[in-house]
Formats: sequence, structure tokens, C-alpha cells
Amino acid sequence: MADTQPRPNDAVPSKERLGTRCCHCLCQTFWILLVLIITIVMLAILVLYIIITPRSFRFTLIDANLTQFDYTANNSTLYYDLVLNITAHNPNKRLKIYYDVVRAHALYRRVEFSAADVNMPWNGYLQDKKGTNFFGAVFSGQRVMGLNRDQIAEDKKDGMFPIDLKIHFTMRFRLDDFQLGHYYPRGTCELKVPLTSNNGNKVASFHPAMCEIDF
Repeated sequence: MADTQPRPNDAVPSKERLGTRCCHCLCQTFWILLVLIITIVMLAILVLYIIITPRSFRFTLIDANLTQFDYTANNSTLYYDLVLNITAHNPNKRLKIYYDVVRAHALYRRVEFSAADVNMPWNGYLQDKKGTNFFGAVFSGQRVMGLNRDQIAEDKKDGMFPIDLKIHFTMRFRLDDFQLGHYYPRGTCELKVPLTSNNGNKVASFHPAMCEIDF
């Protein structure tokens, strides 16, 4: 009985088969490396975002001086004079804050009666990391508007006026020499402001109020 000899094609892989296998291995290696690189980059971005992600600042009304809040019904005119003292705190450890514009709107019982810029040393004020700074806002003048005269008289008798602030910010964050976009948060501050008499006395003390920031 004759010995069975393997055919050459069965014993030794052809060049075409070796080339196909090598190409398949290279493709697998390429996709594995690509997925690995993408994963590493995504993890690096996530870690970097967690480290430097902007944290919302804190705006606190620490004092208020309301020396006039009179409403004349015959010409529907409100006369007002209100000064607010504010602290702004930056809780970020690595980011500074540019306050480009801070615009405050004063409302009495949900009706706006005045608007003013929060006073800062200069435009584009730069607040340092973990910094706390003092600012002010002045609302003074007169405005024709429809209000409830009896309600104002009652609040004046009590010596306390419910005044809210709506604050609009235009700001940027700074990381070393890089600026991180523009942000437009909004703030709401609910206040109970005591009326100051002509001799400078207040019927009640002002309780500091922290603004709610919608970042």
C-alpha cells in the first residue's frame, strides 16, 4: 500500500494566506491601539474637567441702606434711594474670574423700579483664586409706575420693604494665560430691607442674604 503524501498546498501555507493573516493581525492591532488611545484621551479630558471645572461663585448682600421709598399716588411716581453692599467670593482654586458686566435690577413686590450696574473698580474686574471682594450698587431716583399705595404705606409703617434683586452677569474664567469662554449666569436675591430714618437709625437690623445663582 503506497504512503499517502501531503499535498504541497496542505503542508506549507501559501504566500497569499500568510499575507491575509498578517493583514488581519495588523487591522486588529490598529483598532485596539485606536480604541486604547481614544479611551486614554477621554479619561484625560474627564480628569482635567473635574480638576478645573468652574465652580459657581457666591454673591452675598451684607448690608442695605434704604433712606427713601415714597410713592405719590396723584402722579404715580416712586421716589427711592437704596444703597447695597455686596461681597463676591470665588471658590475656585485654579480659576480666576473676569466680571465683565454685572447688572442688577431692583424689584418691589415683583415690580421692577430701578436698574444699575454693580460698582466695580474698573470694567473687566479680575477676581483672584479663592478671592473675596466688596462691591456696591446704588439705586436712586424716581420712576412713574403703578403701585399699591396702601401696600407701600403698610410696609413703611412696619419699616421693612420686600425688595428683590435680579442680577445678570457677563463673565469669563481664566486659567493661567488661557481664558475659558463667556458665561451668562443669573442671580436672584430676596431681601427684607429696613427703612433708615432721617437720623440714621433703622427700625430693624438687616439680615445678610445669599443670592441664588443659576449657572
